[in-house]
Amino acid sequence: MSKHGEKATAIAASIAMLSAIGGVAEGAELHGTYHCVCRDKDGNIKWEDDAENLVTTAGKNLALDTILAGSAYTVTGPYLGLINGSASSAVIADVMTSHAAWLEVGATNAPAYTAPRKTVAWSAAASGSKASTGTYTFAFTSGGTVGGCFLVLGTGALSTIDNTAGTLYSAGAFTGGSKVVAASDSLTVTYQGSM
Repeated sequence: MSKHGEKATAIAASIAMLSAIGGVAEGAELHGTYHCVCRDKDGNIKWEDDAENLVTTAGKNLALDTILAGSAYTVTGPYLGLINGSASSAVIADVMTSHAAWLEVGATNAPAYTAPRKTVAWSAAASGSKASTGTYTFAFTSGGTVGGCFLVLGTGALSTIDNTAGTLYSAGAFTGGSKVVAASDSLTVTYQGSM
């Protein structure tokens, strides 16, 4: 092999090694977790579970547009909603107007809860993480199955249950599978996202 070929091989090997240990490129991914606690009418914990979120393509695009190209951007929402037992079928291409494998619960789809969707407020970001402030409580007025949570925000987003406007940022299914709730149960939810 010629000296030129040996140099090319050495350079390629160095780049591959640096890439493997993270020395050349840094990636960023959006992650988040909905933490949910269900209580009965007396305040006793019935179940507790996390829902790891799937950040949709539409949600990633909104984040990139507002972070990298936004000017004096004020967020509408975000609004926190609940999804039915098919939440594990959420896909990255889901949008508010089209999410064939799951439905929003709360009005048309059981279980019903006292409206509206919850408006989420945030603490300041620190160490690449941002958490919702306080907890958001859904008070059920009928029984049914809950499979997870979602966040909708951006232009057109509303707190109205079953409204399909706005950008579906994320949807997450409970790690332990769908959960049954009864009328008079309550579900408190917190969210933490990281990059």
